[in-house]
Amino acid sequence: MSDIKLYKINGGVEELSPKMVNLEKELQNLIEKNMETMFGVRFLASEFAIKNGRMDSIGIDENNSPVIFEYKRSVNENVINQGLFYLDWLLDHKADFKLIVMEKLGYQVASEIDWRAPCVICIANNFNKYDLHAVNQIQRNIKLVNYKKYDHLVLFEHLNTPNFVLKEEESPLNQGGNYKSHLDKYDNTSEKIQKLCDEVSIYMESLGDDVVEHQTKHYIAFKKVRNIVCLSLNKECLVLSLALDSQSIEEEAGFIRSVKGIGHIGTGDVEIKVRNQEDFEKSKVFLDRAYNEN
Repeated sequence: MSDIKLYKINGGVEELSPKMVNLEKELQNLIEKNMETMFGVRFLASEFAIKNGRMDSIGIDENNSPVIFEYKRSVNENVINQGLFYLDWLLDHKADFKLIVMEKLGYQVASEIDWRAPCVICIANNFNKYDLHAVNQIQRNIKLVNYKKYDHLVLFEHLNTPNFVLKEEESPLNQGGNYKSHLDKYDNTSEKIQKLCDEVSIYMESLGDDVVEHQTKHYIAFKKVRNIVCLSLNKECLVLSLALDSQSIEEEAGFIRSVKGIGHIGTGDVEIKVRNQEDFEKSKVFLDRAYNEN
């Protein structure tokens, strides 16, 4: 695996050496208290007990997908197989997870859980190339994260971008009724808007191998660790929601505005409307910023 070097450059150059946390529970407590900041996941429960085990931490991400965190406590522990076991258990016991979401976050969030892409995040300080090869072959949504602790700093290295196929039959997009999915809207919009949508998707994926496209109930999310851009459609334009500081942009009527504190589709605080090719070209500087600043 890659070897990260961190140097202190105040008054000279000094290499900082990573340290083990005193107890893995220390790392678990740190992540659970800061899960949304560090991983874009809302914390639900610690040491979630099931019949044949105990999940270290569980949460739900900003796209309403369930997330299981497992922390590797020893060199010999096969945390990947353990995570797979918990993932399969979760898919067989959806009502248990829905109940805790309802208790913690309310009925609305619980009713919109997206079961197509539940995720296991395995965190350790010593994954190797065989672990990485294994998760790439499994084709499940399993993420490996190395951690290193430097005095008052902690570093998380995301080792892989999972390659898996969403299960459409599990999607809230297929629940019937009058709801129109993104694909429905795409099929019923103009060729001009379809082309712009395709160009934004291609551009976002060109920014880096760490960008993943994920279709939710209301929008398409382009994400790294967290959502960086969300794309929704209407008949007249694309609506992009970007993870940018709303105070860092100069608003332009009809093109870009702050939506912080305003109800809107997507998870970012800055909204851009793309009606034509000129708008798309203007938006690229902000798409680049969303990628680089997150």
